[in-house]
Amino acid sequence: MKKCFLYPGQGAQYPGMGKDLYDYSEKIKKLFKTASESAEINLEKLLFEGSEDDLKPTDKTQVAVTLINIASSILLKEEGIESSLCAGFSLGEVAAFWDAGIVETDTLFYLVKERGRIMEKASRSLDSPTGSPGMAAVIGLDYDKISSVIANENMKEVFIANYNSPSQIVISGTDKGLLEAEKILKDAGAKRYIRLKVSGPFHCPLMKEAEIEYKEIIQKIKFNDPVKRVYSNVTGNLVATGDEAKQLSSQQLIKTVLWVNEEKHLLEEGVQMCIESGPGSVLTGLWKSVGGDIVCYPAGTIENIIKLKE
Repeated sequence: MKKCFLYPGQGAQYPGMGKDLYDYSEKIKKLFKTASESAEINLEKLLFEGSEDDLKPTDKTQVAVTLINIASSILLKEEGIESSLCAGFSLGEVAAFWDAGIVETDTLFYLVKERGRIMEKASRSLDSPTGSPGMAAVIGLDYDKISSVIANENMKEVFIANYNSPSQIVISGTDKGLLEAEKILKDAGAKRYIRLKVSGPFHCPLMKEAEIEYKEIIQKIKFNDPVKRVYSNVTGNLVATGDEAKQLSSQQLIKTVLWVNEEKHLLEEGVQMCIESGPGSVLTGLWKSVGGDIVCYPAGTIENIIKLKE
């Protein structure tokens, strides 16, 4: 059976995530230690004792989610569950690049820590007296309609960030821009408008400062050619080489995540099962809108991983 691992991104985090994985495996305990040392964060304390607010800052969230993504993937493979393709949503793309052999384990958590630090810094530079920049999910309008509204209304402080599903689009923007966008998009027919629990306006031109700095960081890190078929958020297509993956990694900070395009390509590849390797079930839910009879299963807990063996 042709399987694909899907890795979730920022927003999937929750206090206590990964505790069962940690308790189940000595290998995962060692992974926690490696990640804590590389990122200079006590991840056991953050995840198992911290609050939702403790997890919210981008520089902490990105390391924490990546750790659980990788831990889930390692345990899936230990239980004999392998995949021939992979893709990652937003931050999850870094884990997918690791799975495909592009990024080595010994540089993974340093890379994610720097990515989070740079994005947090860029986000805080956009704070205003009235509020912080961020993201919002728009339900009930398609990609083309939202693009048209943004252009026609001359909305200069909001951008399409994530093409999540045919009827769910995420926008990024300044606090002012997001407040104005809510009324405009609801008037245009949006059924719901939900501000997301993230601390920045990711995947849009407002992160240009972060893109420039991150590009400098990754120039020092080796990116290997992929050993597994892996997809890009920026293009929606397969990544052919390590050099291409490196270029796309920095572009991803300012470009729309074309998740629907990736999902459609996976179906064209003949994928028969998707497995969400990481916390929560966001990608499992999004898959339902395009996957048809092909099912995506969450696998961020030991219970779910064991179920996949049955």
